Amino acid sequence: MDILGLLSGALVQVWYIIPLLLIVSIFKSRWFKGLLGEYLVNRLLSQLSESDYTLVKDVTLPTEDGTTQIDHVVVSKFGIFVVETKNMKGWIFGSKSQKQWTQKIYRHTSKFQNPLHQNYKHIRTLESLLGIDSSKLHSVIVFIGDSTFKTDMPNNATYARGCLDYIKQFIQPVFSDAEYAQIISAINEVKLKKGVVTDLKHRQHVKELVASKENIKQCSRCGSDMVVRETKRGEDKGKQFWGCSSFPKCRSVEKFN
Repeated sequence: MDILGLLSGALVQVWYIIPLLLIVSIFKSRWFKGLLGEYLVNRLLSQLSESDYTLVKDVTLPTEDGTTQIDHVVVSKFGIFVVETKNMKGWIFGSKSQKQWTQKIYRHTSKFQNPLHQNYKHIRTLESLLGIDSSKLHSVIVFIGDSTFKTDMPNNATYARGCLDYIKQFIQPVFSDAEYAQIISAINEVKLKKGVVTDLKHRQHVKELVASKENIKQCSRCGSDMVVRETKRGEDKGKQFWGCSSFPKCRSVEKFN
């Protein structure tokens, strides 16, 4: 048997490996994890009484500088709940004020944007577009996956079913039946039409935001922005250095090159 015959025979035996590797890579991708997380949260939020709550999914809204995308908006007479989903595993460290939270999986450590800050833009956008007071809009962060909070979290940052408990604790009506119906109609009117063009525009906007943030030096200790400061006294008087913007809470400093 010639070499070509051997090669073709080998390919016949292992052809299935290529699509298998492709499937595995898709399952491990950030896109798929995000999609799965949103699906699981959709299932959870669908358990809310339809007579009191209306779920609006995957809402892309126009902003002054592009678009912002909200995973889920729950409208009720008790307020509007803006839900951000995080499908993550490992240990999660963070606080309400930190710009970045930390994910630790064994020896691997990575930073991600504080989802409370991320959801703040969603809240402000809805507040502006709908003309509703911010006190009637509530931010909810839901972690899906095998993750564990290793620091005390605000009560609106929860695991899975915890989001239902958080939403249900609001029992005082703040909207009339007419206002409730009007808000649902308004959200459906202002949200951008789903499609490839809307998705591409949002993805491009996110890329631009990420690129702009990459140029900002961040504190290796707490994740806040670093700012250039100047030594006021001593032998190094007048010398510049990087200091954490969270000072005095964080006193991290680095050499200025």
